[in-house]
Order: sequence, then structure tokens, then C-alpha cells
Amino acid sequence: MFRAVRWYRLSVSPRTEPVCRYTPSCSTYAATSLQRHGAWKGARLTMHRLSRCNRSHPGGHDPVPK
Repeated sequence: MFRAVRWYRLSVSPRTEPVCRYTPSCSTYAATSLQRHGAWKGARLTMHRLSRCNRSHPGGHDPVPK
């Protein structure tokens, strides 16, 4: 999973405009949550974050829980 996030950050992200509504960015959030909480919980946290990353949510500061 971490490799997929790393691939996205190195290959896809530089080719697109930065439009993330949150800080840290969703890819940084994913990498941190996977490192901090492991694959299962990190993936759940990341999916929850990605589901909120749209125009109906205001965004803002949303750090990975400890």
C-alpha cells in the first residue's frame, strides 16, 4: 500500500494541479497513516479522508490521529 502512495506522489501528483482541500495533502495523510497505524487501520483512515475530499466539505487542517 505504501508503494502505491509513493508511486502516486512521484508519478501522478506532479502532473496535476494541487487541489487538495486539506492540510496535510491527502497523499501525505495516506503515507503518514499507513506508517503510524499499519495497513488495515491506515487504509481505513485514508479511505475516510478521501471520501471527505470533495466540494461539500470545507477542508482545513486535518492531521492523522495519534
